Amino acid sequence: MLLAHAVTLAEARSYIAALADEAATFDGSVEYEHALLYLDLIHGDDVPALDTHGLTDDRAILHAVAVSAVKELADHGIDKLQVELLLDMLDIARDRDNPNPEASGF
Repeated sequence: MLLAHAVTLAEARSYIAALADEAATFDGSVEYEHALLYLDLIHGDDVPALDTHGLTDDRAILHAVAVSAVKELADHGIDKLQVELLLDMLDIARDRDNPNPEASGF
């Protein structure tokens, strides 16, 4: 794994983990954890450490950066179908993390 790939993977892992930590609902947190586990499964044992210190607690920003980092993984040789599945998992997690589905401010 090249350095740029490792940095992108660390960013994706960190932001998805922060989303799991900042989730407003238990179901949302579980879904973000599933996405994180899937990301680790894609990379096998070759995963960098998480660093969530100093990240914002705004879930919209965390989600946007996580999605951007996941999309960037395709540029580093990750199968595009796996990237799309992971993006779908993040969308499902975001939907389940909305404690009030009628007031969609997220």
